Amino acid sequence: MLWQGNNILVGGVDEAGRGSIVGPLVVAGIGIRESKITLLRGMGIRDSKALSPQARARLFGEIMKVIDSVCIHKVGPIEVDDSVLLRGLNRLEAKVMASVINTIGAEEVYVDCCDVNPQRYREYMECHLTCKPKLYSMHHADVINMVVSAASIIAKITRDQEIQQIRSRYGSIGSGYPSDERTMRFIRDWVAKNGSAPEFTRKSWKPLRIMLDEITHCKP
Repeated sequence: MLWQGNNILVGGVDEAGRGSIVGPLVVAGIGIRESKITLLRGMGIRDSKALSPQARARLFGEIMKVIDSVCIHKVGPIEVDDSVLLRGLNRLEAKVMASVINTIGAEEVYVDCCDVNPQRYREYMECHLTCKPKLYSMHHADVINMVVSAASIIAKITRDQEIQQIRSRYGSIGSGYPSDERTMRFIRDWVAKNGSAPEFTRKSWKPLRIMLDEITHCKP
């Protein structure tokens, strides 16, 4: 039974790696009793992007000790590519977030909205919900809502672990984002050498599409 007087289970959901050209998109959701949210505040929880890697690593462990439920969903490059080709990345992310919400069991859930229209994004999620929480779809929820900030840290650490596994196998790949010259140099060298993209990259991203098109046009 989830209700304990007014001590409801509050959920927060966020993602990491949406804009990356390397690795998975990671969605994380947590549930925590309302009475324990002050513990998150006492830890110094903030949006993961505003924290150092060391702070995120420390807070990850502290968050996991006090939360009541957690769900982490990893979306691989192939699934991301398939949705992008259909212009449906927002819908894919909403579907995954709904799956996470179904799992954490919270009565009140706050979601960091990636769509320009928060109401539309909430409706996308509601299409896939098997539970009926009070659902709040918000821009910058990872900054203004403590529970979403905590979820953002879980998502970021999980994605960083995935990227580190790729590094341990393939060497220096940078951050994995198109804005990182080290990442793009790694991909350019790979494509030039192999005539194809690494399996852990998103081929639907424009910079990589251009590289692959150039390889195709250069073939006799």
